Amino acid sequence: MELNDQDVAQFLRTDPQFFSRNAYLLSEIVLPSQHGGVAVSLVERQQVAQRDKIRVLELKLGELIQFGEENDAIGERVHRLSLGLLSVRNFDALVATVTHNLSEDFQVPHVALRLWAAPQNHDDAGSEEFNDVDAEIRNWAGGLTTPYCGHRPGLDISNWFGDIGAPLKSFAMVALRGENAFGLLVMASEDERRFYPEMGTLYLKRIGELVSVALLRYIV
Repeated sequence: MELNDQDVAQFLRTDPQFFSRNAYLLSEIVLPSQHGGVAVSLVERQQVAQRDKIRVLELKLGELIQFGEENDAIGERVHRLSLGLLSVRNFDALVATVTHNLSEDFQVPHVALRLWAAPQNHDDAGSEEFNDVDAEIRNWAGGLTTPYCGHRPGLDISNWFGDIGAPLKSFAMVALRGENAFGLLVMASEDERRFYPEMGTLYLKRIGELVSVALLRYIV
């Protein structure tokens, strides 16, 4: 009776101790190289396969370690922002803290904040953050459940950043909320790849939540 490949494979599956009883075969069975080189024994082929698997696992481990280190670094920056927001004593200091942290710690070149809630302190009403905001933008922010990243979404915010001398090509926008949306935090860059639709938004969401809670002390 002539055995085919399936018969041999099935036999080895049903008798996993075969090579334990016939260990000498491992060194006698010679396999042709997959890359056209010298033929190797079954043991050597297994060793090569294991080394390949180890290299793949090492690369994945390296990626996980890198992601972990990056997340730790971002978490530390968010923590510094939290401490800064807790330490401020007035609205102007809060805005300066947000702008400074995003600029220095997160390398965001342009930051704008707009609120359509009334300030608790009438002296803050003259701040540009309380400038009138179009109903279209307010409605858009009200429906923004997760941070927006990408090109400008058809909103007229060109005057929010002053005269910067170069076109802004990518944006990250985070709605500021209490019970409802009361403001919009916008980060912008001349680099069209700085903020892109596929980027992670977990930390942007957390930053928006921190800023929102801090601002509730200064609005009605």
